[in-house]
Amino acid sequence: MSQKIRVGILFGGRSAEHEISLLSAKSVIEAMDKERYEVVLIGINKSGEWFLHEDLNRCLLNADNANLIKLQTAKENVTLVAREAGNPLVSLSGQSLERPLDVIFPVLHGTYGEDGTIQGLLKLANLPFVGAGVLASAIGMDKDVMKRLLRDAGIPVARFLTVTSHQRDLIRFEEIEKTLGVPFFVKPANLGSSVGISKVKSKAEFKEKLDHAFLYDHKVIIEENIVGREIECSVLGNEEPIASLPGEVIPQYEFYSYEAKYLDENGALFEIPARLSESEIKAVQALAIKAYQALCCEGMARVDLFLQPDGRMVLNEINTIPGFTKISMYPKMWAASGLSYSDLIDRLIEFALKRFQKEKNLQTTFNLSNMQPAAGDP
Repeated sequence: MSQKIRVGILFGGRSAEHEISLLSAKSVIEAMDKERYEVVLIGINKSGEWFLHEDLNRCLLNADNANLIKLQTAKENVTLVAREAGNPLVSLSGQSLERPLDVIFPVLHGTYGEDGTIQGLLKLANLPFVGAGVLASAIGMDKDVMKRLLRDAGIPVARFLTVTSHQRDLIRFEEIEKTLGVPFFVKPANLGSSVGISKVKSKAEFKEKLDHAFLYDHKVIIEENIVGREIECSVLGNEEPIASLPGEVIPQYEFYSYEAKYLDENGALFEIPARLSESEIKAVQALAIKAYQALCCEGMARVDLFLQPDGRMVLNEINTIPGFTKISMYPKMWAASGLSYSDLIDRLIEFALKRFQKEKNLQTTFNLSNMQPAAGDP
């Protein structure tokens, strides 16, 4: 048998979504074909320190409890060092670790993982990695920039206002009510998993909800409330992406909050596939792929939208590293479409390696002697 592909799994991180990353990574690692892959566990704690872990069971405490799961500290600190040859993953003692990694699978949600920062580091270290590149990751994380680009691409989005930290005392409830109506949502611009999101119904609660969102970001978006079914669609691929059968989230809370997503097993009901007509399925898939390409995504993304009672669709957001827990929508929608969890991981790694090889073929130096004179030049 040929040598196994050595896959580094990056998980944890400094984000408010740290615990969700641990749950996602556990599911990914358990589903990987150990006959095909050699898995290297790289956990990042909440302080941003990287640790090399030998065993999944020993690196996660309370691994089956979303409320209590915790990353254990390991003996060996590691870091990435850009180098032309050899393993870029080294211990802090400066020693290279075994044979080089073939690819990194970042199972990191939120800031410092899904926002282009880790993707930039991996590119500098000359390592293939699963998922979107630097640009799409950064765009997908910033809801303000994302919505403006989608809007310019002709994709319907909810009306919204953007408030930065130095403007927070200037925004007035009455302005928002006049522009967006009531209720409306207040969201940190750069976060996921519904962390920091609040639904505002009155002037009395506005300042408290705004302050809560600013705990997580220096930029907040205020968005109109859209009434409609919450539909999600998984997208997979590089140049020629494909879309899964859509699924529907039916929150049992007022909206699909962090608690409903991860802490309460009865927080939401799921219809996978969603009960849609054939024409509606095709329309959702087409819109998901259009958004994916408009934001320059690669590898994977989950596209979330609202299907309004009159049949119109409003795109909510795109997630470039969607949840990968056993109950997460992204892998479950692919399973309903005929692609198993383990096969999905295979495809994602294949796309990462193909993109890396394609990028290696690009010229990165400029030689004046190779320039061709323009017509008419002496």
